[in-house]
Amino acid sequence: MHPSLKEPRLQGLSPGSPEFFDAQRSLIMSRSLLKRAYDDWYRRQLEDLRSAPGSGAALELGSGGSYLKTIEPSLITSDVVPNVADRVVDGRALPFADESLRAVLLSHVFHHIPDVDAFFREAQRTLVPNGVVSLIEMAHTPFARFFFKNFHHEPYQDQLREWSFVQHDSMMDSNQALSWMVFVRDRDRFESRYPGLRIETLELMPWLTYFCSGGVTARYLIPRFMNPVLIGLEYLVRPLAPVFSLFWHIRLRKQQK
Repeated sequence: MHPSLKEPRLQGLSPGSPEFFDAQRSLIMSRSLLKRAYDDWYRRQLEDLRSAPGSGAALELGSGGSYLKTIEPSLITSDVVPNVADRVVDGRALPFADESLRAVLLSHVFHHIPDVDAFFREAQRTLVPNGVVSLIEMAHTPFARFFFKNFHHEPYQDQLREWSFVQHDSMMDSNQALSWMVFVRDRDRFESRYPGLRIETLELMPWLTYFCSGGVTARYLIPRFMNPVLIGLEYLVRPLAPVFSLFWHIRLRKQQK
């Protein structure tokens, strides 16, 4: 991304620091189109949570700049860095008892987990029967591949055969193609390895207003009086989601024994 397009409120802040996440949260709350996208993602995740049985805890992994807990106060928020959430938690080793969680929620976090096999084993162990893993992740449409490969600071390596990758920086070292690799390209491998986790939903989501909002890293360049026009256009271009959608919602459900 050209420096002139970067959001100035993030300049000089260390990615992963409390100040960085505070600035990102402030960006989301101040940009109506961006908040509209996050509200939609969180609505889907909370519907997943409410579909899970029992009274077990619900965990948000990689909370960072999330405001989901303001909507659902019972959530346990977490991140791999200290001082940004309720707990410091690594998705590869969940510090929870067997069958103690109703749901694990991840928004733009799954592709940062360098060993998703370890995460899946932990999810199977800690979820109650019929508990859910709810993911918001980068899609693999033609436009998403072009955009994330060429205009995003994190890698999008859909040619890799293995799901794992080397990670030195939890914010930057990732693979944005990971959800497509695991749940679409290698779906047979996933189902063979983790028969206790069923892929229940894989749904493309609206994209236009998020793209125009600048996300959480770029400047917001669209005049605000255009917001209603863009929202209307987003409904009109819904049939184009298989070509242009940037994100999808994935729900996994733990099967009864």
